[in-house]
Amino acid sequence: MVSSARLTVLGSLNMDISVTVPRLPAPGATVLGGAAAFAPGGKGANQAVAAARLGGDVLMAGCVGDDDFGRALRAALVAEGVSDAAVRTVRGVPTGLAMITVDEGGENIITVAPGANREAGPAEVNAVSEVTDAAALVISAEVPAAAIRAALTAGSYGLRMLNLAPAPPEAAGIVAAGVDWLVVNESEATAVLGRRVAGLAGVAGADGAAADLARAGARNAVVTAGAAGAAYCGPAGALTVPGFPVRPVDSVGAGDTFVGALAVALAAGVPPHDAVIAAAAAGAAAATRPGTQAGMPRPADVRAATGHSWPVAVG
Repeated sequence: MVSSARLTVLGSLNMDISVTVPRLPAPGATVLGGAAAFAPGGKGANQAVAAARLGGDVLMAGCVGDDDFGRALRAALVAEGVSDAAVRTVRGVPTGLAMITVDEGGENIITVAPGANREAGPAEVNAVSEVTDAAALVISAEVPAAAIRAALTAGSYGLRMLNLAPAPPEAAGIVAAGVDWLVVNESEATAVLGRRVAGLAGVAGADGAAADLARAGARNAVVTAGAAGAAYCGPAGALTVPGFPVRPVDSVGAGDTFVGALAVALAAGVPPHDAVIAAAAAGAAAATRPGTQAGMPRPADVRAATGHSWPVAVG
């Protein structure tokens, strides 16, 4: 077990509106679900909370509106021990919203209204640049591509992790320009590579995609394949991690938990292969718990769900 690490997260903050349904609706269909639940979310904020619960000392950078949702999102970060000092309140623009539908098997569909997240730009990049005591910078793609590109060279971070979720039209160009750590799922890898990526193994699976992404400009590439697991390719060599067998309840926060967990582990000095395995365990544990940020695991939850011991100390 190693000591905790400091990191900065640049990304989105959304209020999630979730409804559980018996089955996901087909196009044109209406499905009746349960009561709507309002909870803090957004890929950036989710990754910040996941990292904080697993031992990270986290600063969040991003934008919210001057409304009740924005104030609630900032309060939720602070309650988790995440600093909101670099979260900017933008007047005249609503806080981002995510409409989430989850079926009884834990699968989901998500629609996002970005709102204030579209305002992330030079002010947030400057805030990221001014940080001098963080080991890692984590960037997700629910903010403008210009901010992503600028942040990839901002400041003096030892490692920079880009989660291209969702993958913007410029995704392939961003990767080609050079990325230290790239984390994508199957659909995002498909968007970057321009070919279908599905499953874990083989040339068409996550492991083949990770190798192709490493050749495309990512020094270290990780492709997640949901419950099937994840694949890594980089200077430490290739690794395929089968999914941890768990009973899923809600998969919405699993991917963001994986990213936050991986960032904390790497920033704390955990070797790449061990860090990817630990992140896969954390993501699997998240899927066993309801809610997005509410379901994100602490070390004891990871061990209880998967049997894997979290390698970073939580102070």
